[in-house]
Amino acid sequence: MTEAGLNQLKYPVGKFTFDPAADVNAFILTIIDFPGKIRHETEQLTVHQLDTPYRPDGWTIRQVIHHCADSHQNAFARFKLALTEDTPVIKPYRENLWAVQPDYHEPIQPSLLILEGVHHRWAALLNSMNETDFEQQYMHPEYNRKFTLREALGLYDWHCRHHLAHITELKKREGW
Repeated sequence: MTEAGLNQLKYPVGKFTFDPAADVNAFILTIIDFPGKIRHETEQLTVHQLDTPYRPDGWTIRQVIHHCADSHQNAFARFKLALTEDTPVIKPYRENLWAVQPDYHEPIQPSLLILEGVHHRWAALLNSMNETDFEQQYMHPEYNRKFTLREALGLYDWHCRHHLAHITELKKREGW
């Protein structure tokens, strides 16, 4: 496979870029809609399909779903920290090592329920925020820089679309 082909499989919606003028309401709609979309795309998949990697040396669909549950729980907590503390330093985690833990072999239903609950609460929080709130920041030590909640929301809008596309593009390629 060519490098360009592999990059298309890795980044089916492109790499994340942040536009400070982007509409946060569109980002919030992505947060609201994501759990239903990922459930719709995965609820009829077989065990074999769930255990199929979306690209060579990539995660399986099952791992992607469990990763989204873990990642989005962390993101929600980061938003709450930034709204209640003065530029908190967040705790990064080694997602590739999380993805090989035994719970990532479990059925996807609990992670889909986590996504529904977290996204419901996250959307309620986001809808209550004002412009000043979106300028609150957290410090990400892995990148050694501060992120505003506006940028973090843009990142998770992208994250939802990115991983959903991993699933939908694999389904298209495989004819599922």
